[in-house]
Amino acid sequence: MPRKPNIIVIMADDLGYGDLGCDGGTIIRTPNLDRMAAEGTRFTDFYASANLCTPSRAGLLTGRYPVRMNLAHEVIQSPEDRGLPLSELTIPKALKPAGYASALIGKWHLGHRGQYWPPNVHGFDVFKGLPYSHDMQPLAWFEKDGDAPLTESPVDFPKLTQTFFRETVAFAEANRDKPFFVLLALTAPHVPLVRNDDAAWDSPAGAYGDVVEEIDRNVGLLLDQLKALGLEDDTLVIFTSDNGPWFEGSSGPFRERKGQSGFDGGYRVPFILRQPGTVPAGVVTDAIASNLDLLPTFARLAGADLPPDLELDGKDIGPVIFDGAATPHEQILLFDNTRVAAIRTQAWKLVTRAHYRSLQINLGRFNYPLLFDIVRDPGENYSVASLHPDVVEDLKARHKAAREKYEPMVDLFPPWVRPPIADWHPD
Repeated sequence: MPRKPNIIVIMADDLGYGDLGCDGGTIIRTPNLDRMAAEGTRFTDFYASANLCTPSRAGLLTGRYPVRMNLAHEVIQSPEDRGLPLSELTIPKALKPAGYASALIGKWHLGHRGQYWPPNVHGFDVFKGLPYSHDMQPLAWFEKDGDAPLTESPVDFPKLTQTFFRETVAFAEANRDKPFFVLLALTAPHVPLVRNDDAAWDSPAGAYGDVVEEIDRNVGLLLDQLKALGLEDDTLVIFTSDNGPWFEGSSGPFRERKGQSGFDGGYRVPFILRQPGTVPAGVVTDAIASNLDLLPTFARLAGADLPPDLELDGKDIGPVIFDGAATPHEQILLFDNTRVAAIRTQAWKLVTRAHYRSLQINLGRFNYPLLFDIVRDPGENYSVASLHPDVVEDLKARHKAAREKYEPMVDLFPPWVRPPIADWHPD
């Protein structure tokens, strides 16, 4: 019987689509990620499930839009008590019956108090990392392995990226005789940009480029170490980001950035898969997909059964990856906080919410539909609503149905209250 694949998901924090050479970047040097793409499959139209950190991570782990679980609005701050509900099926919970060991190495940011903490309560066997972003206080390094007590120690800030990768390799080696899943959740290149003094820094993109290039070097080391352990052919390695870039970084040809409206710059992220001999090499696909798709895809690869009454928003994209099939999605919804801000199909994009200064504008109230031919105009510069009224009406009807389904879910939870401004650091 073929061995079930090991799975390592490397998720950068605030990395832009245009930061990688394989996705069109020309300034930051990413030879190892470019090699990973050349030796695997790269998605060009892959979306995070939110344009901010907490909701995107909730979507990735559960395969469900975060509006379903009170995690769609802004991000969890240090004074808050919100967290990922224990009732949610997560990737490690889904894979455990199939014999998988699992680890979260890096940043959590899905609840650091009470019943939501530590991440082990959500199915991970091992947690080593931070409770939230590295710009939030108080900050400490936490570890919990199985039934051992949770420990806390100071953070070695400059060496976080290096440490995350080292701990991932150690977990892979310790579990080399059984299938494993690792969510390697980096804190870089989220600000502050703290560089590792053990490395030579000379990126033409300055400090931001330096920390991205350190990520790239560590990806190369990880791939080499998996090969040395005899795990290369058995391990599916994925690289992506939690959302688009913030103050620095490139969103490539796409409009706007992290946390901004329904335009692609905040949502469209790198997505690269590599498993020699299993994932087709040198393939580039424009099939639309999102990080909601990881749970159902991994479950199928692991031979894990999902509850028949579980309503997922993600879909199994295995046929896209391994057989070159078309996307299983008729549409992908983009939320700006709890509101449906855009709807994407394979060919079209309807944007319904935009930001201007301090205003959040519902474009429908102005009868100003923004319809983009996403193939000809990926930058969403020119609305072609006047040329395709039938497409506009179709997408407006879909948008209305999506709003009616998802937006009332907000009322199932207590209203979100912004923490005191002195403690609030948007992630």
